[in-house]
Amino acid sequence: MSPGNFKFFLPRLISYGVQFVLIGGGAGIAHGLARATYDVDIVYARADDNLDRIVAALDGINLYYRGAPPGLPFQFDRSMLRAGLNFTLTSSEGDIDLLGEVAGGGTWENLQSSIETIRFCDQDINIVTLPRLIQLKRAAGRPKDFETIAELEILLQEQKS
Repeated sequence: MSPGNFKFFLPRLISYGVQFVLIGGGAGIAHGLARATYDVDIVYARADDNLDRIVAALDGINLYYRGAPPGLPFQFDRSMLRAGLNFTLTSSEGDIDLLGEVAGGGTWENLQSSIETIRFCDQDINIVTLPRLIQLKRAAGRPKDFETIAELEILLQEQKS
């Protein structure tokens, strides 16, 4: 994990009142996974007031599409968030993926029954439960996720015993 990314993004999103849930590698680490991850993956509520809070929280950090050639026009605002759904972004503070919908989990609203709050990076953070994280990783179907799924399943078995 790149602690700087998490220690910057998570407290900032919380302080602006952004409705989000942490998924991906960050949620895995919060559940005890021993892996590195370099981006913060969140599923966010798509209500306009929440989009405004996201824009305010991420203001001033030079956001840009990750992997895009330099110089492309980019304006991070509510209309851009409203027009799209999922954004893989880089910034002066690290990488963040803003996901309006995620395979195997749907929207922020769909994930509400699969959230737990834990202390992570000195903040109370909403993360997906371990069983739901495994489901999300399985649905993503990426080769790198299969190894992670095996480790997450071991953690789940340890929790049950």
